[in-house]
Amino acid sequence: MTPRLDIQVHFDLICPWCFIGKRHLDAALTRFRQARPDVVVDVLWVAHELLPDTPPEGLPYQAFYEKRLGGSTAVATRRAQVQEAARTAGIRFAFEQIASMPNTRRAHRLLTESTSSGTASALIERLFAAYFIEGQDIGDPAVLDRLAAAIPAEGRDTDHRQRVALAERTAAIGVPLFNFNDRVSVSGAQPPELLLDRMHWTTRTCPVAPATT
Repeated sequence: MTPRLDIQVHFDLICPWCFIGKRHLDAALTRFRQARPDVVVDVLWVAHELLPDTPPEGLPYQAFYEKRLGGSTAVATRRAQVQEAARTAGIRFAFEQIASMPNTRRAHRLLTESTSSGTASALIERLFAAYFIEGQDIGDPAVLDRLAAAIPAEGRDTDHRQRVALAERTAAIGVPLFNFNDRVSVSGAQPPELLLDRMHWTTRTCPVAPATT
């Protein structure tokens, strides 16, 4: 029986830790595929709306975080922590360029459509970068259409299947959250080495039945 590794990734596009977590997962998956080419890997990205009541036009970004965290000093401290953690993932967040805290509902729906075209991982990466590095408004339908259309053919998922699903509105969990074979969970933007270790351990000790489709 061909061994399988089913991975669920719970995330939201407005979460900087989720961007870091995706980069770490990508690095871990590359190493895992090199070590275990015999394993069939299936990645399901579960999109959560952390702020579902955000209006469609978004909210002023800086003002939102100052109110949420208690002032500009607290915001600067938190951002410095995130920047430091992002260095290992090759990310330099451009928080100063972000004008709007978007409602991510449209972006999540766009991602669900990317499953059939095989561009889920590439589009998630592009949306994260557009928002956090370029300061683009990923709540704007025109921006989303342009970003999706620009995903090249070589950006399609080829070595393993990647899909996107919308989380239930009642589901309240911390993100990012990684679940392996529905048995082993890892919370937070953990290093690639830890994710890789969990992949190997799960494949050895918590096998899943072969896919029926």
